[in-house]
Amino acid sequence: MSFAKITWTRIDEAPALATHAFLPIVEAFCKGTGVEIETADISLAGRIIANFPDRLRDDQKIPDELGRLGALSKTPEANIIKLPNISASIPQLQEAIAELQGKGYDIPDYPEEPSTDAERALQGRFAAVLGSAVNPVLREGNSDRRPAVSVKKFAQKHPHKMMKEWPKSGSVTRVAHMTGKDFYGSETSTTLRTATNARIEFVDASDKVTLLKDKLPLLAGEVIDSAVMNVAALRAFYADQMGQAKKDNVLLSLHLKSTMMKISDPIMFGHCVSVYFADALNKHAGALREIGANVNNGLADVIDKLDRLPSAKKTEIENDIAACYESGPALAMVDSRKGKTNLHVPNDVIVDASMPVVIRDGGKMWNKNDELQDTVAMVPDRCYATMYQAVIEDCQRHGQFDPATMGSVANVGLMAKKAEEYGSHDKTFTAPGDGVIRVVDADGTMLLEQNVEPGDIFRMCQAKDEAIRDWVKLGVARARATGVPAVFWLDADRGHDMEIIQKVETYLPAYHLDGLEIRIMKPVDAMKFSLERVRRGEDTIAVTGNVLRDYLTDLFPILELGTSARMLSIVPLLEGGGLFETGAGGSAPKHVQQFLSEGHLRWDSLGEYCALVPSLELCAKNTGNARAALLARTLDEAIGQYLEDARYPSRKVNEIDNRGSTFYLALAWARALAAQDNDAGLKKRFVPVAAALGQGEADITRELLAAQGGPVDIGGYYRPDDVICGAAMRPSPTLNAIIDDM
Repeated sequence: MSFAKITWTRIDEAPALATHAFLPIVEAFCKGTGVEIETADISLAGRIIANFPDRLRDDQKIPDELGRLGALSKTPEANIIKLPNISASIPQLQEAIAELQGKGYDIPDYPEEPSTDAERALQGRFAAVLGSAVNPVLREGNSDRRPAVSVKKFAQKHPHKMMKEWPKSGSVTRVAHMTGKDFYGSETSTTLRTATNARIEFVDASDKVTLLKDKLPLLAGEVIDSAVMNVAALRAFYADQMGQAKKDNVLLSLHLKSTMMKISDPIMFGHCVSVYFADALNKHAGALREIGANVNNGLADVIDKLDRLPSAKKTEIENDIAACYESGPALAMVDSRKGKTNLHVPNDVIVDASMPVVIRDGGKMWNKNDELQDTVAMVPDRCYATMYQAVIEDCQRHGQFDPATMGSVANVGLMAKKAEEYGSHDKTFTAPGDGVIRVVDADGTMLLEQNVEPGDIFRMCQAKDEAIRDWVKLGVARARATGVPAVFWLDADRGHDMEIIQKVETYLPAYHLDGLEIRIMKPVDAMKFSLERVRRGEDTIAVTGNVLRDYLTDLFPILELGTSARMLSIVPLLEGGGLFETGAGGSAPKHVQQFLSEGHLRWDSLGEYCALVPSLELCAKNTGNARAALLARTLDEAIGQYLEDARYPSRKVNEIDNRGSTFYLALAWARALAAQDNDAGLKKRFVPVAAALGQGEADITRELLAAQGGPVDIGGYYRPDDVICGAAMRPSPTLNAIIDDM
């Protein structure tokens, strides 16, 4: 028998809880088939612990699993199932550190504003944990994201009920973006002819040079970019939109991605907070500075730190903040019951998850009265804001999309080798003054430069030729496999995209394109083209860069399927292995909150179920293991049955939740294995298992439902207790006995 190994990642929040229910079943079903399951802890807490072995007891230390998986992803043997992890913002990092400290881990506090070399070094050490730390390490390949055929068919047969009509009386919702001095307008780009080691430096008005980054290796054929966000223009944009929203009596909302763009976007978020609450923050600037309030962490950080002030001063500032609400436009709410606005916490509103919901909800967001209201959705940079406005205009003309009839927009995304904006964190800087930030090669030749003013946000991005070639190849392969148009979303008026267009036009002729429809279109035009096809029930492949990959694979699945967690997300790795991602985790915190208060986990593990199918198929392909192929085929059948029987989790307590869903998936999988005639040994093994699960259905469902209705203690949020979680997620003695006996 040929053996293969699947690595299952241990992560955070709702997906981590669900793993306690599903993984024991996967391990039991794979036992004796030559498929081995191992786990790797890449949770936020796990990443923090692994980063500070020098401060921990031996019994507290864990290996650097992210580093290990990063090395594994560069080998043909890689077969990794990656569940959604926390892309940590600074507030989340601080919460996780505090929890670990409370559990006896000697983890240092995060220095928000380092003033010494030691504090700056410590901040740099934590940088490996913040934001999208996991994704660039594991994504050694480009992205193939699409709904599984069975999932799409089910969604059309049983359309989700979350779509809200766009008002026939008219909608004034719009996307607001800058018209100049943003990243889009300032972007410059070039393709390197030869390899070099570059550096990034700031040159002030007196020609003094300050090194910002040294030893930046660049390869021949690599596309590099520089861009700058002018913060004076950004603040003027915010102020103008606030005035317009107040005048039009609509909500004001801000849509950034502070989790993935962990350097630039928190700064942009902070500028919005400081403009909206300018009267209060400017009046009390000295006191707020003394208590370490940081607007980049949102208004919540300011409010939380007011407790450090005398009560009278705290009350005065709170009253002045309240006055800003009265004089400014109404803010969109994250939780109206708690008074939590769109500007409270930067990681609460993430553009790729929030904008699809605006569209799904008829162009509206929630106001302080817990009612839906039109909004001015601020997406400051023009790189992608225009395509969201195109969707809104389409809905304002044609009404809401119909999940029962709409087509799909699959995605082939350029993300290998830390491509584009999501790989810019270590090359993003705040300008210390007036001058120039430039990229210089090893010979001192200037490659890129940007004029900057104090506080401007500079970023440099890279896209390696190997990754671009593979991306073009994958786009053509998907077009050939599906027979639908493939559209490269590229804007010739944008510096980076112009360089990429030249490469695409160079590499496309290497493939047989007869009978294929391949187009290159600006994002706004590509969106209009795709929407026309969507409304006709036709499918399209969007071949995009890294950020649009993220945005579109939330946008269309949320409209089509009700959630992006139901997408099939395959990353064919450059060296021949595979990474299988299981959906988005943006809603995971709310799911955990409900589980802790009501004992009901509504997380849908369909993404995990679907990801396991191609993972098993890769095992079979690479090793010739026929049993792995059979496990994949029967699991795919089981997923179809699971959907047809509507066994997915309910949102309501005392109804089926994730644990019940996983039981029914296991029952359908066991029955499929028992019914097949390709492998007599597996048939013999699973006939009694299927019978036992079927006979025990009434007892199992009763035991699972009995576990709901009350609060649950899992021993921590970021570092929960495995034993307690296991007991909470496996509360059926009948089911456990059957699975454990396998």
